[in-house]
Amino acid sequence: MTSWSQDSYIKAYRFAALAHKDQKFPGTNLPYLMHLSFVSMEIIAALASEGSLHANLAVQCSLLHDTLEDTDTTTEQLEYAFGRAVADGVQALTKNNPAFQGITDNQTRKRAVMDDCLHRIRLQPKEIWMVKLADRISNLLPPPEHWSDETIHVYKDEALEILNILGSASPYLALRLRHKITRYPE
Repeated sequence: MTSWSQDSYIKAYRFAALAHKDQKFPGTNLPYLMHLSFVSMEIIAALASEGSLHANLAVQCSLLHDTLEDTDTTTEQLEYAFGRAVADGVQALTKNNPAFQGITDNQTRKRAVMDDCLHRIRLQPKEIWMVKLADRISNLLPPPEHWSDETIHVYKDEALEILNILGSASPYLALRLRHKITRYPE
C-alpha cells in the first residue's frame, strides 16, 4: 500500500484554506474548509482500505478540487505549487466551462456541464475519479430547504450517474456513495 505524505497534505490544506478563506459552507456560518476536509477524509479512508499508486495526488486534489471553480486561483498557480498532475486533476474536476454559458436553458446547461466534467475526469488517473466520488459523498447531506422535489431528484440522479461512471475507481468509495444515495430523500 502506498502512503501519502503529511507534508503534502499540510501544503495543500494551507493553500486551500487561504484560497477559500472568506467562504462559508452553504447554508451555515461554518468555514468552507469543512467541505474540503470531509472530502479529504473520504479519500484518506479509501486509501487506508485500498491504497493507491498516487496517494499524494488523490489527497492533494481532494483538498484543492474547488480552488479553480470557487476562487481566484489559476491553473498556473496550482501547477507552480503542486505540479502538472495536480493542476490537471483539479482542472478536470472544475465545472466552470465558459463554452456552456451561452446555453439559456438552465437544465440543458447543467446537463452539458456535468457531461463535460465527467468526460474530462475519465481522461485522468483513477485518483481523480476517487476525488469526484468523495466530493459527491460529502455533498449528499440533507438537501437545503429551498430545494424543490425536482432539484432533489436531479441531484440524486447525478449522484447515481457519478457512481455508475466512476465507481470502478474505488470499491470503498463506490459502496459509501451507494449507501448515501439510498438514504438521500426522493
